[in-house]
Amino acid sequence: MRPLPLLAAATSALLLGGLLATGTAAAAPAPADPAPAGAAASADDLLNGGPGVDIPQMPRPRSGADPWPDAPGANDFSCQPTKKHPRPVILLHGYGANGFGNWQLLSPRLALRGYCVFAPTYGLRTELPLPLSAIGGAVPMEQSAQELSDYVDRVLEATGAEEVDIVGHSQGSLMPNYYVKFLGGADKVRNYVALTPLWNGTAFFGAAEVNRLGIAWGLDPTLGRSVDRICGPCRQFLRGSDFIEKMNEGGAAVPGVTYTTIMTRYDLLIQPYTSGYLEGDDVTNIVLQDRCRTNVSGHIAVAFDPVVHRHVFNALDPDSARPPLCL
Repeated sequence: MRPLPLLAAATSALLLGGLLATGTAAAAPAPADPAPAGAAASADDLLNGGPGVDIPQMPRPRSGADPWPDAPGANDFSCQPTKKHPRPVILLHGYGANGFGNWQLLSPRLALRGYCVFAPTYGLRTELPLPLSAIGGAVPMEQSAQELSDYVDRVLEATGAEEVDIVGHSQGSLMPNYYVKFLGGADKVRNYVALTPLWNGTAFFGAAEVNRLGIAWGLDPTLGRSVDRICGPCRQFLRGSDFIEKMNEGGAAVPGVTYTTIMTRYDLLIQPYTSGYLEGDDVTNIVLQDRCRTNVSGHIAVAFDPVVHRHVFNALDPDSARPPLCL
């Protein structure tokens, strides 16, 4: 197969994988019996879609710069951090997803624990028609990182906090580090929790090698423009890309930031899954199956996995850490 069809096929698969994140969130069940007015939701209700909480179905996106509603418990700019949880938590979705769908479970669970939670949808290509204009994370990661920089400043100003914590999934586990490393974010981020990260890029069924050969054969200008029009960050995800090489020059981990990476052996999009290992003095690398042998969560499911959530809680609040309950 010639490079152009193969790269197009690989890119299409990556697009589909990202869009599945939205589809997974859309499939979140709504409870059969809505809670009575004023009923308090327990953490178990939030996890299971029980009577204390209504987990909405994925709505139709709106046109414009804000196509999705807020995730449950998120984006309250009147929220004031507490002494126990002094830093707002910013949740960052993966490619093809959005703040509403990606964080249907984790956002309200964090809010119930007293955190100020923010879950923006970043990287929109608003110049395109619906539904393309509502696909999150669709622009190059440098552009999304600048968007994140502005958003962090807005959150800090609204809450009066001095720093934030970041929890990112897939692209949201990598893109923020551009902000941290190159855009001055190191002074504003304390904890950085990366779910299914790709610090060393992904081979993605040979797409990285095809991309390398396309560059070597002088096909990059044509191929690159074709792919980038569909998905701004897709080639950046690939092992050996300029973005990945720049991120890892001198080490990806930035001093002063505490990193926690959470990987799964069942990750079919990050190949190999060990691309999620991060080297650094203040880094904790977690493989789900090392702690819970029967856990089979894949790339997308980790955002909704209660075991992963426990690891996130532990990373954000080490003083209250406890082992996850393996299901």
